[in-house]
Amino acid sequence: MKRMLFAAAALLVAAAFACARPADGSAGRRVQVAGVAFYNLENLFDTIPNNPEGRDIEFTPGGPRQWDGRKYREKLHNLAYAISNFTTRTTPYGPAIIGVSEIENRSVLDDLVAQPEIAKWNLKVVHHDSPDARGVDVGLLYNPRYFRLENVTNHRLTAVPFRTRDQMCVVGSLLGQRVAVIVNHWPSRIGGQEQSSPNREAAAALSKAIADSLWHVDPEIGVMIMGDLNDDPQDKSCAKVLGARKDIKDLQGDPHGFYNPFWRMLDRGIGTLAYKSQWNLFDQIIISGNLTEGDDAGRWHFFEAKVLNMDFLKDTEGNRVGYPKRTYSAGSYLGGYSDHFPTEILLRRYVDKK
Repeated sequence: MKRMLFAAAALLVAAAFACARPADGSAGRRVQVAGVAFYNLENLFDTIPNNPEGRDIEFTPGGPRQWDGRKYREKLHNLAYAISNFTTRTTPYGPAIIGVSEIENRSVLDDLVAQPEIAKWNLKVVHHDSPDARGVDVGLLYNPRYFRLENVTNHRLTAVPFRTRDQMCVVGSLLGQRVAVIVNHWPSRIGGQEQSSPNREAAAALSKAIADSLWHVDPEIGVMIMGDLNDDPQDKSCAKVLGARKDIKDLQGDPHGFYNPFWRMLDRGIGTLAYKSQWNLFDQIIISGNLTEGDDAGRWHFFEAKVLNMDFLKDTEGNRVGYPKRTYSAGSYLGGYSDHFPTEILLRRYVDKK
C-alpha cells in the first residue's frame, strides 16, 4: 500500500509540471513549468514586544497601531489567500520558490505557511535575523516537492552608514538543476532618490559579488536576484551596477550576464506600487543569462514574467483606487494585504520528445 501511495504522489508531482504542447510551437514535446515569486509582505509583525531595542513596539496592542491578535490573524489570512492564488494550470501547487520581505522573525513565517489556504502545500521556511534598524528581515518559502535545499548564506551590507537587511543566498536543486536565489530588500529612498542611490548601488554590488562567487565554484548554476530593490529596472543600481539588460538579445549569449524581464513591463505602465499617480516596479526578479536560453532537455529557461496585480489585491475606494490595498493608510486600519503587488517568473524545460 505504501508503494502504491508513493507512486501516486510521484505521478501527481509530474502532472503538476507537465504540459503536452508548449505555447512556442514545439509540438510533441513535453515541458515542465516552475514558478518563482517574490512578495513584500508589508510589516508582517506578531503582537509580542520581543525586540530588545523596542523596534517592534509600533506593532503591539499598546503601540500606536494597536496591533492585536485579531489584526494579526486577519493579516495572515489575507496574505495566505493571496499566495494561494499564485497558481496556473501548469503550477497548481503554486510557485516552487517564494522570496519575501518585511517580516519580523521566523515565527510569523511559520504562522503564515500554517494557514489553511496554503497549508496543503507544505511550504518550508528559510529565515535569518538581520540587523535592520526597523527590525524587518527577508526570508524564503519553498515547496519541497520541487526544490531541495542545499545551503544558505547571509551577507551583510557594510558599505552603508546604517544597519539594513542582510542579503540571503539560498542554493538548492529545482527538480534536479542547481539554482541560487539571492533575496533582497535594498535600502530605501529616504532622503530622496538621487541622494540615496549610492546605498542601493552598494547593495547591487554586493548581489553581483555573491553571484560571481557562486559561479567561481559552479559556472553552470542559475542565479536569480529578487526582492524589493527600492529602485526601478532602469535605475543605476539595476541597469549599471548589476548590468541587468532590458532585452535578452543584449546578453549576447553571456551565461553570467543578467536579464531583467520587468523592465519592459514598467515601460507599459505596469508597476508593483504607486505613489501620487506614479507607478514604480521595485519588486523584481532578475535572472542570469544561463536561465534565459536553452533548448537542452532538462535545462530551465525563462519564458514569462508577471506582476500579480489581481483585482482582490487592489484598493477600491478613495484616491487609491487600483493601487495595492495595504494594511494601514494614513494611520487608519484598512485590513488589506500589502502596499506592494507580488511578482513571478515562470521557468520551463523540455523533458522528452514523443
